[in-house]
Amino acid sequence: MKEALFYEKRDHLEVHCFLCNHHCRIKPGKSGKCGVRRNDGGLLHSLVYGKVIALHVDPIEKKPLFHFLPGTRSYSIATVGCNFQCVFCQNADISQSPRLEGIIRGTDVLPATVVEQAIQTRSSSISYTYTEPTIFMEYALDVAKEARRAGIRNVFVSNGFMTREALEAVAPFLDAANVDLKAFTEDFYKNQCAARLKPVLKTLQAMKELGIWLEVTTLVIPGLNDDPGELRRLADFIVSLGPETPWHVSRFHPAYRLTDRPATPVETLQRARKIGLEAGLWYVYTGNIPGDEGEHTFCHRCQSLLLERFGFSTRRRGLKNGLCTQCGTALVGVGVE
Repeated sequence: MKEALFYEKRDHLEVHCFLCNHHCRIKPGKSGKCGVRRNDGGLLHSLVYGKVIALHVDPIEKKPLFHFLPGTRSYSIATVGCNFQCVFCQNADISQSPRLEGIIRGTDVLPATVVEQAIQTRSSSISYTYTEPTIFMEYALDVAKEARRAGIRNVFVSNGFMTREALEAVAPFLDAANVDLKAFTEDFYKNQCAARLKPVLKTLQAMKELGIWLEVTTLVIPGLNDDPGELRRLADFIVSLGPETPWHVSRFHPAYRLTDRPATPVETLQRARKIGLEAGLWYVYTGNIPGDEGEHTFCHRCQSLLLERFGFSTRRRGLKNGLCTQCGTALVGVGVE
C-alpha cells in the first residue's frame, strides 16, 4: 500500500478524496467508489500501487490513437479498479473486481521496470489503459516521470472523470489521451455508468488548454446513444474543442450486463461518421469494423487518402513530410510525418 495523493483529512478520521469527480467522503475502514482507495485510520491509501493486472505491447492504433505516432508500439499497463460502473464494460473482470469481489489482484512491478520493458520492446510510448488510469494515479505518475526521463511518451486512455487538480498534476508528463465521451446526456451517464457527463466535458476542455494531444471515442450503442440529434450535439461539442480533434465512433458488441442489445449496425456508424464530418470535424473514424472506409485518414481539404488502415495496421499513401502530396495541407497530429 502507498499513501494516496489528492485527499484531505476531515473530522472523525473521515477523508475527502478529490482524485476524481465523485469526491468520495470515506469513513475509516471503507473504500471509495473505485474500490482501490481505502481509509486506514484517517490515512487514505492506494491499494493498487505497482499491482499490475495487465501488461501488453499494443499498436498505438488500438488505444485508439490515429494521429499520435502512427505505426508505433505502446507498452500498455493497468491495475484493477475503476471509478465508473459501465454496464457495457468490456474489461469488467478487472475493472469491477475490487468492488464486486473485494480483492486486489496483480503482480508487483516497479515503475523503473515498466520503463525498462518499454525500452526492450521498442515501444515509443507507455499507455495507461484497459481500466481507468485515474484510479492508479500515484503509480501512473511515478511511471510517467521515469518514462519522460527515458524519452518515452505517455498516453492515458480515460473516461475523463478526473478532477482538475489530478489532471494538472499529470499534464506535464502526459503527451496524449483518448477520452471516452460515452454519450451526450446526463441520463446515460447516470443510468449506464453511475457517473456524470459535465465533469467529462470540462476535462476535455482542460486537456486541450493544457496542450495534451486529444482524441475522443464514442461507443455507439443501439437505442441508448445513437439518436442522430444527440450525435450531432456531441459532434458540435468536439468541434468546439477544435475541428482537428479526431472522433472515433466504435461498434458496440454485447458485453457484461448489457447483453439485450444487438451489435451496432454498420450503417449506424457510417451515419455517425457523416454527422461528424458535416458538423465540421476534419477526422472522423469508424471503429470495430475492419475494412470500412472510415478507418482511413483523408486530407481534410482535398479528401486525398493519406493513411490507409486495416484493423491496427497503417500504411502511408498520399503523405510526405506530414503534408498531403496532392494539395500540401498538413496532417494535424504528433509524429505524423
